[in-house]
Amino acid sequence: MVGCVMQGSNTAVSSSHIDLLSLTESEMAGLVTAFGWPAYRTGQILRWIYQRRARTIEEMTDLSQVDRAKLSARATVRRAFGCVVFRSADDTRKLILKLEDGLEVEAVLIPDEDRLTLCLSTQVGCTLDCGFCLTGTMGLKRNLKPHEIIEQVLTAQDQLAEGERLSNMVFMGMGEPLANLHAMSEAIRRLTNKPWGLGWSPRRITVSTAGLASRMKDVAPLGVNLAISLNATTDEQRAHLMPAVNKMASLRTLLLACRQYPLAPHRRLTFEYVLLAGVNDREADAIRLAKLIRGITCKVNLIPFNPFPGSAFRRPSDRDVLAFQSIVRDAGIDVFIRKSRGRDVLGACGQLGNLPPAYRQTLTQIESRC
Repeated sequence: MVGCVMQGSNTAVSSSHIDLLSLTESEMAGLVTAFGWPAYRTGQILRWIYQRRARTIEEMTDLSQVDRAKLSARATVRRAFGCVVFRSADDTRKLILKLEDGLEVEAVLIPDEDRLTLCLSTQVGCTLDCGFCLTGTMGLKRNLKPHEIIEQVLTAQDQLAEGERLSNMVFMGMGEPLANLHAMSEAIRRLTNKPWGLGWSPRRITVSTAGLASRMKDVAPLGVNLAISLNATTDEQRAHLMPAVNKMASLRTLLLACRQYPLAPHRRLTFEYVLLAGVNDREADAIRLAKLIRGITCKVNLIPFNPFPGSAFRRPSDRDVLAFQSIVRDAGIDVFIRKSRGRDVLGACGQLGNLPPAYRQTLTQIESRC
């Protein structure tokens, strides 16, 4: 088992230096103006950071040596301070990034036939307390900043082998994305910007929410897909499984927000439903689920519970999962069973979160050069 720590040249840079990765486009333009440089230099610097993943200002060779020296005296490109990668038997890779303040955040590269999906986090820990999720047991440490979300993407790209290419991104990692809406939105703007950003199509990005109904409408202008983590078919059940979010919005309020959500043509909502043995996986639950979402342009992803240390919940049998799917499908709803990827390195849905060092040592780790 081998780990790695990133020691870039920027670790010796004074904290008073401007972190170029943290700047918005307008802030970068302001910095360029302050230097007395032409406006086009803003795009040059941004392209180096996002499209070429430059780690140092010295790499920005379409700036003169004099200008690079001026910029280096005031600024740096501050990337993640450390990275450890765990590889699953199914080739899922779990990335643990160390942030500037010593906290850690996790992202996951998930292979599936001709797709490679990156699962992103928006918080260290989570503001919610869903009982079937390891992240929820951590509490909220803090929100991630936009550049810390982007850093997960840049680091994941650094991990790709020759011929590998990211096909999809999902905001389904640590944290509730809509509880950090401003930072997430800014990160998505940088991800989808074509002139200098990463140039992603919003159609290949999905944002998942546990049910912050009042903020769902703010996702629509971003043009991305929206997934709702439902997991219950009654308020009593939901209050038991997801107490914090159920206090914010009842099941009725949440489903009303779903029905009013301004879907673009040829798009549909996704409902995610974590199946917990003997809790929400019975025939009656499947029948109620089909009734609750009837008439909504949607699909359903069933997620058999992924166990983690200390959880009292159990994963249902394959037979029970298939029976649940059959009932919902017979109601005329597209319903799919999501494959569990990366379970052996705690990289599957609901398994992200800080673990005791002794437990982490039991996971399969690969050497990484982040």
